[in-house]
Formats: sequence, structure tokens, C-alpha cells
Amino acid sequence: MSRSRSLRSVGLTLLSGAIAAVLVFPLTWLFVEAAKVNPDRARELLFQSGGLEVLLNSLLLMTGVTVFSVLIGVPLAFLTVRTDLPFRRFWTILVALPLVVPSYVGAFAFVSAFGPRGEFHEILSPLGVERLPEIYGLPGAVLVITLYTYPYVFLTTRASLLSLDTSLVEAARTLNHGQLGAFRRVTLPHIRPAVLAGALLAALYAVSDFGTPSIMRLAVFTRQIYVEYNSFGADYAALLSLELLAVVLVVLAVERRIRPDETVQGDGSASTDRGAVSLGRLRWPATLLPASVAGLALVVPVWILLLWVVRSGGRSRPSLAFEWSFALNSVGVSFAAAIVAAALALPVAYVAARHRSRLTDFFERITYLGFAVPGVVLALSLVYFGAGYAPWLYQTVPLLVFAYVVRFMPQALGSIRTATLGVDPTLVEAARTLGESPGGAFRRVTLRLIAPGVTAGAALVFLTTMKELPATLILRPTGFETIVTQIWRAQAAAYFQYAAVPSLILLLVSGLSMVVLLSQESEEGL
Repeated sequence: MSRSRSLRSVGLTLLSGAIAAVLVFPLTWLFVEAAKVNPDRARELLFQSGGLEVLLNSLLLMTGVTVFSVLIGVPLAFLTVRTDLPFRRFWTILVALPLVVPSYVGAFAFVSAFGPRGEFHEILSPLGVERLPEIYGLPGAVLVITLYTYPYVFLTTRASLLSLDTSLVEAARTLNHGQLGAFRRVTLPHIRPAVLAGALLAALYAVSDFGTPSIMRLAVFTRQIYVEYNSFGADYAALLSLELLAVVLVVLAVERRIRPDETVQGDGSASTDRGAVSLGRLRWPATLLPASVAGLALVVPVWILLLWVVRSGGRSRPSLAFEWSFALNSVGVSFAAAIVAAALALPVAYVAARHRSRLTDFFERITYLGFAVPGVVLALSLVYFGAGYAPWLYQTVPLLVFAYVVRFMPQALGSIRTATLGVDPTLVEAARTLGESPGGAFRRVTLRLIAPGVTAGAALVFLTTMKELPATLILRPTGFETIVTQIWRAQAAAYFQYAAVPSLILLLVSGLSMVVLLSQESEEGL
């Protein structure tokens, strides 16, 4: 029995390693392409004034988004978990919803609202307001991306606060520490890992975002790589991609370096109202923070989109008209990516949870590299591979689906691994003693118990794939239009009314999924 179990473990580990190798393989082609560049030419390209501007803008954008996401997300999490804020369940759902809005949808909505001759300018001009603050450039990009990434910090911090033992806070209060002192000595050390985790997600999103900087006319890595790719500047695009990849790896290394090794353990008692901080007279005024943040992130784009629908009878371009085939294409490739990602994540997650070793941990972590790599970089590496070595695969739906899987499989992996860890091994052993084979015990016991985790992971991959822009633009087959490509074509041509319907479809599907997800939390947790 032990020999058979050992052989199964080795086989599953090898399978996990093969899957990890397949997922990392595309990135090697960036190095292959960059190696073709003459060293003198490489230095000239990377250190020209434009290259330094791109690097500086990217770092400033990432830093600004990360800082403001923390400044918004942490107070909102504290308000909705640890205080007597009115209607906490409502505000929790509302301030989490901006996460489902693609940042590029928010970007062109904000440009239409606050840009030159925008909607707000038309409203305020009769009052003598001739000019609004500039929305383009770095400030506008930081504002927009922050509004759609702070929920990362909010959700991770909130989950940590829900697990905090409030008796520890009360103990600090009895030792003559005020609310601020108790927060600094007890709450902050507990939530710091969660805040850093959310900040890392916000930073990676900011440095990898393509749509918002392009709309805001900000020269950053992702925009410049796409411009160079379209102008056939393959050398510069490859070098910029490697430089961006280096920035991402540095961010990951810094986060790992400053991440605390230990956290304060709790018993989840924060999920009750015991020990909740009383806001007193500020109880109702405090609702202005979640109301203003969520209102700016949600009301502005929805208002603009509905306005475009109402005004759709103006100038027209039939070639940009929405067709339901675009939605079917989006659903089809997203569904395929979700199924493939869940299927590939299953053995990797199972081995990581049940046969843990340094090797299986390494294979698991390797698969997360695709999620950390910006979509435009991944797409470009697949372009080099497909065009140069597999022309039969270049610009095909399978290659597009493969890019989605490489990019988003870690989302399914995390969900499935967590579900697998929750399965009692004695149940599997009981099935074996009743005559089930290892495969039969897995199907009849483990797979049934982890099915919700598999479904949740696949659903998350599906929804994220629906919104993916740069990989879709670069890798889609000629003539293969999706919801996101329709949105991008419409905004690029400044026919915004044609972006309204597909954008609203995206918001509706993603919004319903977020409401369902949050509604599964226990009543007392909110």
C-alpha cells in the first residue's frame, strides 16, 4: 500500500511539474527575442530619454495607486467591521462593487465626464466655470485605477479584521490604551499581512494595466509595449517587456521581504458586535466616506453609460454597432478558459495540499508567475512564439484561451487548494477501506467535497477573462470580436455610444456575481 501511495505521489508531482513548465514556457520567448538585439542597440533603446520617462511614470503610477488604495481600503474595512456604522452590510457590498468594473471602462467614463467639453463642464459652464482640473496624465490615471483597485485592500483587510479576537483589543483598553493605542498595538499587527497582500495586488494591477494609461495618455510600460508592437518595433517591445517583468519581480521580492513572518491569531469573535467601536456623533457622518468613494467609482460610469444609451441617436458608424455574436464569443472563450484552468489547477492544488514538499511548493509558486506578469507582456511572448515557431497556432482561439489560462489559472488554484485542505483525510481512508480504488475514492469523496471550490475558482477565471483587454487585443484571431474589443474600438474611435451596451453587460454580469459572492458571508460577519 505504501509503495503504491508513493508511486501515486511521484506521478502527481511530475504531473504538477509538467503543468507548471507549460505555464512558464511562454515567457522564455521574451528572452529569446531580446537576445537577438545588439547590446549597443539595447542600451540605446533602454536609456533614451523616452525610456526613462516610461520607467518613471510606471513607478509613480504604481506607487500612487498602492498608497491611495491603502488609505481608502483600510479605513473602509475598519468602518464596516469594527464600528457601529449604519447599514454595514449595504456599505460592504457597495464599496466592494468597484472591483467588478474594468478600469478602462471607468477611464473613458471619467474622460467623458471630466474631460474638456465633458458632461460636468457642460453642467458647470452656465455657472461661470470655464475649465476643470486636467483629467489626463498621471493624476487622472492614479485616480481612476485607485477607484477600481482599492477593493483588493478593502477585502483582504476586512477578512483579517473578521478573524481578530476582539478580547485582545478589550484587554489593551483595560491597560489604559485608548482606541488609537489599541489599534496600533493589537489591530495593526494583526491586519498588516492582509494590508500588504491587498497592496501587492493593487501594485501589480497598476503596473500591468494597459487600458487606463492609454486612455489617459500616460506613457507607461504597457502602453509603450503595445505601441511598439503595432509599429513593428519588436526589439524595443521585447526589451521593454523584460524591463517591466524585472519591475514586477522586484515588487514581489520587496513584498516578500517586508511581509511579517507571524501574525496575531484570533478566534473570529470580531464577527459579532462585541467590542465594536462606537462612532458616537460621527456615526451618520461616517457614511459619507463609503458613499462618496462608491458613488464616484460606480455612479459616474453608470451615469455616463446610460447617458450614451439615451443619446445613441446622434452621429453613427454602423461598423461599430454591437452584435450579440460579440457576447457569445466572450462567453465562449471565457468558459473554455475557465474549464481548462480548473482542470489544470486541480492536480497542482491537490498535490500542494496533500503531498506537500519543497518541490511541490516550488511548482505551485511557479504557476503564480503568469498572474503576476502583465497581460501585454504575456501576449507579446506568445506572439513571438506563434509567429516564429508555430504559425499554425498563431492568431487562433486555442492560443488565446491558453493565454487566459496562463494568466488566470492561479485564481482557480487558490480556491481549489483551500477547498482541498478542508477535506478530512479520514473520509478518503474510510472509502478505501470499503473497497474503493484511489481514483474511485477521489471521485466519490474528495471531488464531491471540493466541487464548490472548483466551481468558485472556475467562475472567478471566467469573470476575469471576460474583462481581459491587452491579451485579447493582441492574440485574438482576425475578425474575432468580443465585448472588450468592441468597447476598445468604440472608445478609440470616440464613438462612445457604441461602448455603452457592452460595458453595461460587463457591469451587470460581474456585479451580480459580486453580490452573490458577498451574500454568502454570514449575517454576523457583516
